Amino acid sequence: MFTGIIETIGQIIEIKEEGTNKHFTVESAISNEFKIDQSVAHNGCCLTVVELEGNKHTVTAIKETLDKTNLGDWKVADIVNIERCMPAHGRFDGHIVQGHVDQTAECISITEENGSWEFRFKFNPDGENVLVSKGSVTVNGTSLTVVNPTETEFSVCIIPYTYEQTVFKTMKIGDKINLEFDIIGKYVAKMMAAKA
Repeated sequence: MFTGIIETIGQIIEIKEEGTNKHFTVESAISNEFKIDQSVAHNGCCLTVVELEGNKHTVTAIKETLDKTNLGDWKVADIVNIERCMPAHGRFDGHIVQGHVDQTAECISITEENGSWEFRFKFNPDGENVLVSKGSVTVNGTSLTVVNPTETEFSVCIIPYTYEQTVFKTMKIGDKINLEFDIIGKYVAKMMAAKA
């Protein structure tokens, strides 16, 4: 379980293909603190650490993950958001995040707002994936507040600190992002649908 509070960004330094799998080697400031078999979120996708070497770690993505996330688009030199699992004695600074990407979405606009940025995304509607204004959503692993949602679009507002410390600083219109909807909202939607 994660909170959506990004610890650091990492840079992809190598990608190896093995059958339908891809192995991503990532360099980051906290890789030397990881352990083999540890779960670490990369752009909001929970992946298992399979190799360690100094300030580098390697994770593996299977075809299912590559098909349902933006990992298949990653290239060497790309940066990714990194968060370790929340410790049992930790605080929920963000919201409950599973690291299970529900779908990808597309960045359709970026507006600078005199000191902050508004990013707008378009996604495919699904009855179990709900957004409410001022609710929580995870974009590339970052816990954010939903702004102006519709059935197919929503925005998030990014402060300068978050912009500089996450992948938002390199995001462009047309980029595919990983989207995880609020797990509590998904459970409520499923229960309501079952009662209807």
